[in-house]
Amino acid sequence: MNEELAFIIDSTKELMQHAITHLEKEFRNIRAGRASSAMLGNVTVEYYGSQVPLTQVANVGTMDAHTITVQPWEKQMLHEIEKAIMNANLGFNPMNNGEIVIINVPVLTEERRLELSKQAKAAAETAKVSIRNDRREAMNEIKKDESSEDMKANAEIDIQKLTDKFSAEVDEHYKIKDVEIMKV
Repeated sequence: MNEELAFIIDSTKELMQHAITHLEKEFRNIRAGRASSAMLGNVTVEYYGSQVPLTQVANVGTMDAHTITVQPWEKQMLHEIEKAIMNANLGFNPMNNGEIVIINVPVLTEERRLELSKQAKAAAETAKVSIRNDRREAMNEIKKDESSEDMKANAEIDIQKLTDKFSAEVDEHYKIKDVEIMKV
């Protein structure tokens, strides 16, 4: 196989791996009952006129399985942190005691579990679409290449194998997350 085709296959594999990495990040943000500091991973706080991640202005931890604590490094940030958590639409109701922000993570209802399962399914489907788009782009690049037809056919087979492998990996990640979400 020539260098051009090998490069197309390698770069496609890298793009597909990015889709898996993104899916894993999305799944970390879907909570499954236990309190985790990762639940606040996407929260940004206004800090001196710019938006910064919560972890850059406070220490985020868990007190127990149902409580997240956020201790700001500057006390005047308490109100801003509370506001940012509310605006993030995570379904949390933060409280502050003058020192730290305390977030009680409610136990999931069956209805909420089904909603989270649908959210995880949508994230998995988005990852699969991304993988298929990567395949389509790679196939177009292969067709434009000036290699022999046999080499192009072999490269297309390799791309399809990658697509199947990464799609199966998405399905596996979803199954694991769904079991985690639905476990009472």
